[in-house]
Amino acid sequence: MSELILVVDDEPKIVRLASDYLVKHGFRVTTAGDGLSALAAARREKPDLIILDLMLPQMDGREVCRALRRESDVPIIMLTALAEEIDQVTGLEIGADDYITKPFSPRALVARVRALLRRARGEVTAPNPVQAGALLIDVESYTAAYAGAALKLTPNEFKLLHLLASRPGQTLRREQLLESLHGTVNSFDRSVDSHIKNLRKKLEAVAGRPMIETVYGVGYRFVEPEQADGA
Repeated sequence: MSELILVVDDEPKIVRLASDYLVKHGFRVTTAGDGLSALAAARREKPDLIILDLMLPQMDGREVCRALRRESDVPIIMLTALAEEIDQVTGLEIGADDYITKPFSPRALVARVRALLRRARGEVTAPNPVQAGALLIDVESYTAAYAGAALKLTPNEFKLLHLLASRPGQTLRREQLLESLHGTVNSFDRSVDSHIKNLRKKLEAVAGRPMIETVYGVGYRFVEPEQADGA
């Protein structure tokens, strides 16, 4: 059965455009026009991915995203008519996996949906588990754990952790990380920084120490446990 996509927007024209194009490309679609209905639909129908407008009546997209992240790892693409970087970054910080600004190309939206679903299914290249001290990343089961405690990561956070931990001590440029996530590089795209910020919080909550370092002006690197202990 094809994947189910929940499209949430209070503009019928946007809902119709996105829905028609998704159906045309083999997806099933369900829709909602406000935040409360979106939350109810997500809980009831368990979609494989949610396209969520930022500005919604009754309950805005930020609150819907926060509520969903407390109970689900469903991939979320945030839709916003606001082009300012702060709105894009805010969406990612509260748990969205990607964002796209209006007006958008339906073809680009479908490409983002397909890419995010592939990541959510764990279709990454390296088949072998990665272990760094107490951290274990198992690509086949698409799980990560620290000292046996499972880490609840979004698809993008998992991909970034796997990339960084696979190359301990090596600095990965922001451009490399962006390309691995989106397949393209946009120098104005700050999504990697937001995902790294969230990932750091989750790692430090269980490890009690920093595990990802910023190399200013370049990118990020994973700190091996013995290095972190001496920091």
